Amino acid sequence: MSGYDVHLSADVLVIGGGPAGTWAAVAAAKEGAKVILVDKGYCGTSGATAPSGTGVWYVNPTPQEQETAMKSREALGGYLADRGWMKRVLDRTYINMNQVADWGYPFPTDDKGVSQRNSLQGPEYMKLMRKQVKKAGVRILDHSPALELLADEHGVAGAVGTHIQTKQSWRVDAAAVIIATGGCAFLSKALGTNVLTGDGYLMAGEAGADFSGMEFSTAYSLCPAFSPVTKSAFYTWATFYYEDGRVIEGAGSQRGRSVIARTLLTQPVYARLDKADDELKRTMRKAQPNFFLSFDRLGIDPFTQKFPVSLRFEGTVRGTGGIHVVDETCATKVPGLYAAGDAATRELICGGFTGGGSHNAAWAMSSGYWSGEGAARYALKQGIHASRRNAQRVSERTGVVTVTTGQKGAADTKEIIQAVQNEVFPYDRNWFRTGAGLEKGLQRLNHVWNELKRGVQTDGGDIVRIREAAAMTATARWMFASASVRRETRGMHRREDYPGSDPNQHYRLISGGLDQLWVKPLSEYSQYPKKEAAI
Repeated sequence: MSGYDVHLSADVLVIGGGPAGTWAAVAAAKEGAKVILVDKGYCGTSGATAPSGTGVWYVNPTPQEQETAMKSREALGGYLADRGWMKRVLDRTYINMNQVADWGYPFPTDDKGVSQRNSLQGPEYMKLMRKQVKKAGVRILDHSPALELLADEHGVAGAVGTHIQTKQSWRVDAAAVIIATGGCAFLSKALGTNVLTGDGYLMAGEAGADFSGMEFSTAYSLCPAFSPVTKSAFYTWATFYYEDGRVIEGAGSQRGRSVIARTLLTQPVYARLDKADDELKRTMRKAQPNFFLSFDRLGIDPFTQKFPVSLRFEGTVRGTGGIHVVDETCATKVPGLYAAGDAATRELICGGFTGGGSHNAAWAMSSGYWSGEGAARYALKQGIHASRRNAQRVSERTGVVTVTTGQKGAADTKEIIQAVQNEVFPYDRNWFRTGAGLEKGLQRLNHVWNELKRGVQTDGGDIVRIREAAAMTATARWMFASASVRRETRGMHRREDYPGSDPNQHYRLISGGLDQLWVKPLSEYSQYPKKEAAI
């Protein structure tokens, strides 16, 4: 007996059931691999995409249109994006979106009857993707968060986890694993992000994977103060006001968001979508119906009445930081481990700036496809016994236990999570950064990490919540460590003590480590770990 309530094997294990995970599962199955997908929630309804509409970076494959698309955000991203990857994503997204249409997605048409394929409604999209995953023969384990990866001397070999409702333990042995767990929003209550707590980052870090662009994770999204819906695009047509009705000069949805943040440090900010004409109003309601639900329930007309706004933190969900990938299959430096979607870095196509939908949505379906294809080919090359390797949990192999259940008197998960949120949520700590502030923040986060190492307690011994607390702590530490090394302002990374962009820092930063953090420029980074540092 294995000691697990459910013990399965597969060629490829996909962890995460959002857009990236479902595309990965379909692509892997298409290659002939036996695939299992595990999701923390219910595949098709959980995650940031499922409850809302999203734009997609869908561009006709003509040189001129692709060139315009690639140039559109290069400056915002600090010119860190890679043209080769951008072109690959544009090409793959075009193919995948057309595939979605062939699967039966009801894209709207314009007045000339031309299908408009630059956006998706999350509920319909993810319902369709779940259907395609099942049609491909993939086994889905819903409500089954992964807790830790399995590994042997050859690399990653599966994962273990639990079923939230039954409390049954599960183990999946697999020749390759794809982490598609999304980003980390630190339980900020942004719509659809309650399951996005950086779990995949922690598992990857424990296995020896590295990270890229973690300093570009200061994503705060505009939302009504009374709503979790973070659809910042609509605020392009907003005017922002002080409480007394005066216009806040310089405030805006994109480049003027810092003005809003500074104002919110001392007083409330109000918005009104008063720049939208009647046709645009109708389009908005059709494109994002859930944006208007809270307004309608409260009897507020956002086009004619002012309403209070806030900036809700979404971390790496709308930031660009994530697991570092080392080749075009979205492989990590750890053999058998792949990353896709928001779990993987988006610096490759966004540089230091991105947002909701658009590039992120395109990256999810593209990286998901490539990781599924690559993981399947890797797994199938290992032969029929590749999923029977007598692998151990990573902590058993390395002896490094990230977090354990503590005794009475140990730190509580609520306290741990609150301590991390106290560092990443405040604008004056994480939006407007300084070297001294980052250093003090990192010291506090290191203290939290040490508390975790000593043991944590939670109601009912909820190991999932304990792992979430550890993942959020680890993610915040990688963010702050990277931010302290980048001594300039670039993309969404803002340094009050270094307000300008430094041409000598025109490079990507790679980071890693658990107890001992490290950060270095990509030019000084080697994807090959020292022998003693391998799994």
